[in-house]
Amino acid sequence: MTTVFNIWSQFTLCAALIGVAGYQLSHYGDAIAQRSGMSGSWVGLALLATVTSLPELATGISSVTVANAPNLAVGDALGSCVVNLVFLVVIDAVFRKEPLWQRAGQGHVLAAAFGVLMLGFTVVSLLVSQVKLPHTTLLTAAFTQLGFGLTTPVLLVLYLIAMRTVFAYERNHAAARSETLDDATLPPLRAAVIRFVLAAAVVAGAGVWLPFVATDLARAMGWNNSFVGSLFVALATSLPELAVTLSALRMGALDMAIGNLLGSNLFNVAIIAIDDLFYRPGVLLSDVSPVHAVTAASAITMTALALVGLFFKPGGRVLRVMSWVSLGLAGMYLLNTYLLYLYGD
Repeated sequence: MTTVFNIWSQFTLCAALIGVAGYQLSHYGDAIAQRSGMSGSWVGLALLATVTSLPELATGISSVTVANAPNLAVGDALGSCVVNLVFLVVIDAVFRKEPLWQRAGQGHVLAAAFGVLMLGFTVVSLLVSQVKLPHTTLLTAAFTQLGFGLTTPVLLVLYLIAMRTVFAYERNHAAARSETLDDATLPPLRAAVIRFVLAAAVVAGAGVWLPFVATDLARAMGWNNSFVGSLFVALATSLPELAVTLSALRMGALDMAIGNLLGSNLFNVAIIAIDDLFYRPGVLLSDVSPVHAVTAASAITMTALALVGLFFKPGGRVLRVMSWVSLGLAGMYLLNTYLLYLYGD
């Protein structure tokens, strides 16, 4: 029992470090973008869209290198997408001024659509990678010889196209965002950079430590790595997104909260490609459990529900708590968790 308690204590400490330092990352990342003038460029948009996903990146790289736990890496990346979509349920329940989906801007449709595209390609690639074909094409074999799959460059290109397209849409359809920090409260650029680097170091350290703790947790509790990665590790590494989301809600910046979650999902899928580059034993998606397709499919279904909400804009609340779209998101999350618990490896 003491061993289990120690493992849970270490996991809680990792989650706390990631949550606090991850929020600082997003805060000072925003400051750097504005102080350096990047907030008006695609570079600034890319920076602000990725900083809250740095915990997933650090944990994923650590999982496929030093921890040798590829299921944790893929489970964390895809599980974080599902967790971020569940945070939309939190927003709907907490934001009482008016129904979430009526207030949300149409611009989020583009990020959600690209999320479906990247997740769908990942599902197909994962399932194809599980099939041991008697022969492969010359192109696939060439990429395999390089140590990564054909999926990796495609996902990275899709991510860059998505970021460029979303930025172009926002530039053409909206004025400068009013939800950014007030210049009077921003630290100087040098101080912001130093604090950003320090926060990144804490996140990286906790991210390297987390896969080892998660592996011990799975062994001690008799759970599979896919379940632990998709549920517990994903929740821990998604704490920065939750902190930023709640902070944005306090400012009344609903679109910033939604955009942060949907934008982070794009980078989370791209992290699978980055992890594959660091995974030396072979092609990452070929060496993980096919049950991750369930998580990816759940993320696609949940994103599709969000798209329905953004288009249809339901105004009612079920039992005065949340809309039927949010209720569907919560139900899909619970179903995904149950299936991972039953069938994960």
